[in-house]
Amino acid sequence: MKLRFLGGTGTVTGSRYLLSDDNHRLLVDCGMYQGVKTLRRRNWATFPVDPSSINAVVLTHAHIDHSGYLPALVKNGFKGKIYCTKATHELCKVLLPDAGFLQEEDAKYAFRKKFSKHEKPEPLFTVKDAREALKHFESLHYHETFEPVPGFEVSFTPAGHILGSSCVHVHHKGADRTVVFTGDVGRQNDMIMRPPEPLQHADVLVCESTYGDRLHSETDPETELADIITKTAGRGGITLMPAFAVGRAQMLLYVIHKLMGQGRIPKLPVFLNSPMAIKATEIFIKHHKEHKLNHAQCELIDDKTQFVRTVDESIELDAVRYPCVIVSASGMASGGRVLHHLKTLLPNPRNSVVFAGFQAPGTRGDALVNGAESVKIHGEYWPVKADVHNMHSMSAHGDYNEILAWLEQGNLKPEKVYVTHGEVLASDTMRKRITEKFGWDAEVPELFQEVEI
Repeated sequence: MKLRFLGGTGTVTGSRYLLSDDNHRLLVDCGMYQGVKTLRRRNWATFPVDPSSINAVVLTHAHIDHSGYLPALVKNGFKGKIYCTKATHELCKVLLPDAGFLQEEDAKYAFRKKFSKHEKPEPLFTVKDAREALKHFESLHYHETFEPVPGFEVSFTPAGHILGSSCVHVHHKGADRTVVFTGDVGRQNDMIMRPPEPLQHADVLVCESTYGDRLHSETDPETELADIITKTAGRGGITLMPAFAVGRAQMLLYVIHKLMGQGRIPKLPVFLNSPMAIKATEIFIKHHKEHKLNHAQCELIDDKTQFVRTVDESIELDAVRYPCVIVSASGMASGGRVLHHLKTLLPNPRNSVVFAGFQAPGTRGDALVNGAESVKIHGEYWPVKADVHNMHSMSAHGDYNEILAWLEQGNLKPEKVYVTHGEVLASDTMRKRITEKFGWDAEVPELFQEVEI
């Protein structure tokens, strides 16, 4: 059996891993690249292997950097099945068509405003392509063993990152070898998600390293957020929170309403302006057994939030000038309705922008949290006068201590560890920490590197 790294190396996006033997090919994750332009260009490159030669795909979870290339893969010839957990399937029904819609809208907007180098910008894929990809999906329960291609036995265990997220366990019957892909690993004490389930066995481990060189702040995130919202409202400003539609949006809404109920922040209108996040919130409430919130706490999110569904409602919200809280996608300010809010709110020093997750290098979110004086949105530069905050303590990724503690909880003794899904320094630092703590043989692979399992 061979493992080839088709993405997710040297960066936190574009997760793609190809397992193969003499007869079959199994792709684990099929994500889009995000961030700097050189990475985004990879989305438009010819896929490293012929999509029609891939027999099946298995997903760790629904986030676009792990699932977002699927419509393009199907469009370019993939004909097999796509396997994932039940909640991941439901979320992909929302995320993939929305990604197609955003691709189409961005292409139209670029054409209309003439800020693209191409005479007629084309989307990478469309809503129709996304719906076609969804026809290939088949969902399963955690711990249910299945055989996506002959000779490859696969099962999912909870990874604690977002709803439906999983570690993917692949056992090759012929080689009698097991490879485990961690996907994105959640926190040990996340506000709303349960901790990742300990791993019991892996001959080879493919481990993420998003925060491989960092620890999350020990500052109480609720106190920090309460302070930001209260001060912003006190000066007549708006608190804008760019948020990942799945996971962070629901967590932020829960915390905001909790703080309001406790009297720790003023009673303000709270808006969720993301059709995708609204649908994801409905799925989150439906799958309440997978997270910590009970039915009453889920209802708190649903009842107290003003959902902004239509474009007209979004335009009206953009004209609001009274203190309020707006949660809008995307989480790295790389697209979506949040861009229109940023154009309106960034130039005013009364406002605050709060990021609550990892900001990939090259994204607007990364530029903003690193002190950019202006950011380019829709072909124009907008001055940054608003307060910008980055709350690492609200991230859905475990830091290096949390991941090491999680790896120690099981009975792992892998022969080899491949450290992926991190910036170069983060991955190499994580490699060193794994080797120092456990004595395991750890390596940071190169893009397109192929290894024997």
